[in-house]
Amino acid sequence: MQVVGMIPVRLESTRLSEKALALIQNIPMILHTWKRCSFSKLLTDLYVVTDSEKIQNLISSYGGKVIMTRSNHMSGSDRLAEAVENMDVDIIINIQGDEALVDPNDIDKLVSNFLENDSPVGLLATKYSKTNSPSDIKLVINEKNHVMYASRADIPFSKNGLENELLKAYHVVAFQKDFLLTYASWQPTQLELIEGNEYLRILEKGYSISVTEVSSSAISVDTAEDLSIVNHKMEKDSLFNVYKADLISFSN
Repeated sequence: MQVVGMIPVRLESTRLSEKALALIQNIPMILHTWKRCSFSKLLTDLYVVTDSEKIQNLISSYGGKVIMTRSNHMSGSDRLAEAVENMDVDIIINIQGDEALVDPNDIDKLVSNFLENDSPVGLLATKYSKTNSPSDIKLVINEKNHVMYASRADIPFSKNGLENELLKAYHVVAFQKDFLLTYASWQPTQLELIEGNEYLRILEKGYSISVTEVSSSAISVDTAEDLSIVNHKMEKDSLFNVYKADLISFSN
């Protein structure tokens, strides 16, 4: 069973300029994500997938594998579909490039659960309490731990006004290869375009997304505020202390 980790990343970013190269503890964010994924015990290979020569050169300089793609993809999942079309793989684990605090143990939990599940797509999720944060995708799930809906809004809505614990998507996603290629052949769907959320394409087509819940304080870096939070968390992160000596401090 070939389970390949792939990190889709582009240089352009609407909220944080060139965020893939933003420094976290003096190391570009994409290097953190790539290095942490390399500690997974269940990934049989690992690639950064990009259209940026800057990112390609950076990852290659540290011995990482890079696949170059077209620049006109609407989502990271679409980018990965191009990358794997002619590869001999069974499962693709999509790790967003801005998950600088990703835990390799969480990746392995997703892989283990996905191999025992019949859904074509699997997703990590974690409990969440922050409200009014449209950069975070919130989930509601059914009794089979399948996603019912995913939104940038705070769902489920609390009618009685009491504090409601939310469930947030942790952007590590498992795809069966054949389904990923099918997914990429579909045009973006209505809710996907309204929410700006690629996972809704799957739900709108009537397919299931299984959820593996983990305990994590990792956050995606989408804004300057996120970058500051992650930079502070990274300073005290135990895994960072394991690999930071492997990455030469980088600065502009």
